[in-house]
Amino acid sequence: MIISMLYRTTRALLSVPAVLLRRDTAKEAEILVLRHENVVCCGGNSAVRSATSSPTGYGWPCCRR
Repeated sequence: MIISMLYRTTRALLSVPAVLLRRDTAKEAEILVLRHENVVCCGGNSAVRSATSSPTGYGWPCCRR
């Protein structure tokens, strides 16, 4: 229990400088990737939509319009 708490605390403390020191291009690239994921998930392509909304309920939840 103590080791997992130390691990989580250390990881959180090390991630703060990583986020602060990232360049703007990396941040913009991440935004573009997230936008692309939204387009693929909620886009008009029915083949993609049927593949992402599985009948078992697992996978990426597709947006409802």
